[in-house]
Amino acid sequence: MNYAQLLFPDFSLILCGYLVCRYTALNRTVWEQVESLVYYFLFPVLLFHSIVKSPLDVVAASSLIGAGLLLGVTGIALAYSLPHWPWLGRHIDRREHAASAQVAFRFNSFIGLALAERLAGPEGLQLIAVLIGVCVPLFNVGAVWPMARHAQRGFARELVRNPLILATATGLTANLLGFVLPVWLEPTVTRLGAASLALGLMAAGAGMQFSQLSQAKLLAVSVLTIKHLLLPLAALGLAKAFTLPPTQTTMLLAFSALPTASSAYVLAARMGYNGGYVAGLVTLSTLLGVVSLPFALGILR
Repeated sequence: MNYAQLLFPDFSLILCGYLVCRYTALNRTVWEQVESLVYYFLFPVLLFHSIVKSPLDVVAASSLIGAGLLLGVTGIALAYSLPHWPWLGRHIDRREHAASAQVAFRFNSFIGLALAERLAGPEGLQLIAVLIGVCVPLFNVGAVWPMARHAQRGFARELVRNPLILATATGLTANLLGFVLPVWLEPTVTRLGAASLALGLMAAGAGMQFSQLSQAKLLAVSVLTIKHLLLPLAALGLAKAFTLPPTQTTMLLAFSALPTASSAYVLAARMGYNGGYVAGLVTLSTLLGVVSLPFALGILR
């Protein structure tokens, strides 16, 4: 399978978002509102629908959930450990690291959901939604914790108000309770989900920034190496250790190689850190996804 060709529709939408934002009247002011619409409404609807539309076999998915959580813990541990490496630690600014560590393990859910459906249809979409559901709380804690220590801001309120966590928790609960979406509501919810994918990918492109990438180069190389090389390798080892079936292995590998979350720079800026530098890392990670996803899905798989 030509994975580069498979990824082209998603990355072409990212490119469209970048070009529209930079060279038309639809500038960042417009796209900030689009991001809010997707993040607080369209994307939660897609997550909820993806989880509830097919009965979830918790026993069958338990190995995938375990592998996903261990993969997340591995990424967080590697990111946190960077300042403590013998030679590397001396060249890393602790404050820059606090804001940038999240880049090493967070993921772009928009790309993940769009890719999963193309790779494995409804089953793949449900599996990636489950991975998102169990990992989003963990990754939010991992992202906020180092910054909260410096900014002296609690993260509990941020977590319980996260729309992705709320939508996923509600969807999992509804699925386990046997809730079925009414037939008359299905077409509307499906179209909202499709809109979230297209707008989410374009919003990710609109948020890309190429400035400030020259700052803290060693830190940038370190977090991006973890994200786009070490985590896919760890995912392959976990898939073998848990003896995951082929579809679950594909989803775990795809999940491990996704570009980092486009909202990482928003979180860093909101908590008083260098948002521009983190935005540069997000941009570079998005571009590296063109390489890491075919590497994980083609070579490793």
